[in-house]
Amino acid sequence: MDRLLDTVKGHQLSRRNVIFGAALGVIVPTLLAGCSTGGGGATTNAIGAPRTGTAAKGGILRIARPPASKAETLDPASSLSAYEYLGALYNRLVKLSTSGSLLPDLAASWQQTPDAMTWTFTLRSDVSWHDGKPFTSADVVYTMQHILDPATASPQAGVLSPFLTGSSISAPTATTVVFALSSPNAEFASLLAGYNCYIIPAGSAATIGASGIGTGPFSLTSFTAAGPGAVARNESYFGDKPMLDSIEFSSIADTQARVNALLAGQVDFIAQTNLDFASAKLVTASTTVTVSTIKNAQWYPVPMLNSSAEFSNPLVRQALAHAYNPTEVLQLSVQNYGTVAKNNPVPPTEAYYLDYGLDYDPDKSKSLLKQAGMDSFTSDIYTSTYDPVLTPLALALKGSMAPSNITLNVVNASADSYYTDVWMKKPLMTTYWYTGRPIDQLLNQIFRSGSSYNETAYSNPTFDQTLDAARATVDDAKRKTLYQDAQKILIDDGGSLTPFFSDRLVGLSKKIVNYDEHGFEFDYLKIGFEAV
Repeated sequence: MDRLLDTVKGHQLSRRNVIFGAALGVIVPTLLAGCSTGGGGATTNAIGAPRTGTAAKGGILRIARPPASKAETLDPASSLSAYEYLGALYNRLVKLSTSGSLLPDLAASWQQTPDAMTWTFTLRSDVSWHDGKPFTSADVVYTMQHILDPATASPQAGVLSPFLTGSSISAPTATTVVFALSSPNAEFASLLAGYNCYIIPAGSAATIGASGIGTGPFSLTSFTAAGPGAVARNESYFGDKPMLDSIEFSSIADTQARVNALLAGQVDFIAQTNLDFASAKLVTASTTVTVSTIKNAQWYPVPMLNSSAEFSNPLVRQALAHAYNPTEVLQLSVQNYGTVAKNNPVPPTEAYYLDYGLDYDPDKSKSLLKQAGMDSFTSDIYTSTYDPVLTPLALALKGSMAPSNITLNVVNASADSYYTDVWMKKPLMTTYWYTGRPIDQLLNQIFRSGSSYNETAYSNPTFDQTLDAARATVDDAKRKTLYQDAQKILIDDGGSLTPFFSDRLVGLSKKIVNYDEHGFEFDYLKIGFEAV
């Protein structure tokens, strides 16, 4: 699976091909008959999701994950981090709840000056590292400087560096950290909940990739890049102790092989794999394993590269945005397991979400093409088997756009090189991200002019200025209005199609209770095996 797109950079996975008929009519709408997408931001009970209940203390959870690059590391700041391990080994200053609210983690409290230029975090005083050393503010300063160091090449550096430098972070006491920003940012604290912002010990940059020393609920037992590893319960953890004794990670390259291991009882849980519907049907037919639905866990954009000859004209981009039926595309791509987005990449669960989008209108699409001097439009759309939704999405868009005189030629590219040779290089492609980002990070990291993850090369000074104004606005209601203004600009003018948010289908044992997932991680504390 994604990795979110930030996570996929540098990873090479093989995925079983998802075969669909040319007419798309071979997709069977009853593969998971009786299933419902349900509500809320975590798991539902619609398709045999694991029960909530009392977990027995103890047990070993066996997780199958896709193999990543052999350069994979336990350094949270890296774009090649071993993501399944991070929430087990480390903590951040703050974390996001499944509803998007900001919660304390290593920071007990925080406050900002009225101009949102200076942020002060008061740290917990009862935290130790896995090696027994006390956690202090020096560790936080070091971690943030490590993230901001260009040599680290952290994805989070591009988010923070416009208004923060390593020298502007100070530790006046062992339990106090002060961030002096170069420009106001009322959303700054939320950015520290990013998955790259797990705190590491001071001075550990050279060794953290292998040692995994953190403050988290589990400590490292073993780790092999792109291979097996294990973590064990940290009895000295400052918070509630995990129910499990340990977690064992195995690395299985092929999606179907991971499913087979689950069905055979060799593993209990498949991480980072959005099951295709054929696999989900096999899993739901089993008496020992099930499928858990994670509502709106991923979004599947179709970036139109604004710097390309095909999509430099906003009229052409707008024509494609009106040319497809999002309801039809949702059905054909993911069997309605998701939510129509209508080209807004901000999920409807986000507090700053704007309920606005572009409607399906083939006549308007053709009119926009004529204004651009075209009677029809043809483009290749690239896809791969990297994620099982990418090819069905491309095929669904091809069929849905045809009545608008838009012809899409589906090109299947190699999964192993998709995010090096296609992403951010080809004019039109399918891709995906995890939801769960704070809105300031989402809009700035993926759509701001010049951002390293701006996959459409979108550049709009008014959009950028609106984001700056939102950051500088302390008043919550006014800041919400500005982020919503930015969404409208992006939707009307942007280079990315976002047909839907997709639920994620996760395979796991029926013995597991209290499974809950949000963004990049699941709840490592409550998950366990049902008490008998």
